[in-house]
Amino acid sequence: MSEKAVVIYSGGMDSFTVLNLAINQGYEVLALSFNYGQRHVKELDYAKFVCAELNIPHKIVDISAINSLLAGSSLTDDIEIPEGHYEEDSMKSTVVPNRNMILLSMAVAYAISSEATKVFYGAHSGDHAIYPDCRPEFVEKMKAVCAIADYQATDIVTPFLHQSKIEILAKGLELGLDYSKTWTCYNGREKACGKCGACQERLEAFKLNNQTDPLDYE
Repeated sequence: MSEKAVVIYSGGMDSFTVLNLAINQGYEVLALSFNYGQRHVKELDYAKFVCAELNIPHKIVDISAINSLLAGSSLTDDIEIPEGHYEEDSMKSTVVPNRNMILLSMAVAYAISSEATKVFYGAHSGDHAIYPDCRPEFVEKMKAVCAIADYQATDIVTPFLHQSKIEILAKGLELGLDYSKTWTCYNGREKACGKCGACQERLEAFKLNNQTDPLDYE
């Protein structure tokens, strides 16, 4: 029997690549998505479609009731999404307070109850500038805690922690992945805005891989 692994799957291109990487590595994957009241909840439709297509177990957990505890972020509050690159200070408004610790805690609980030994999530080096919960020191501490938080140790796996979105896309293209099945834009409108940090980083990754992004932009 294959080793089980929970993959935190947002529906974006990073977690889409991580999901497929885990499948390719032979894990029995359990996909886990969260509705935490994010403005770009549209990403969950993409996650649902991909998991149905791959025929893998997929849970979408509605934790939007805690949205009032996650105030102050432009992703969950009535604050305008900033435009510009992730390296700009203005993008700090997209930080959701303690998001990854919350999501990882629930993913680890699901892993333990499902007898999965690993939890994968898509932190990468491009996130390090503004997202503290994607930095190596955070991952290190979470790995240590999750190894002793229950009778069953759970390993936190971040295959792209020291790689950029450019390198993530290169790996996905190598795997033959179709990125039209992913949503990245922080604005959950009909088309991607092309101006928020998430869109700019995505477009940059496609450009530097000599590829055209299959998504439609405003």
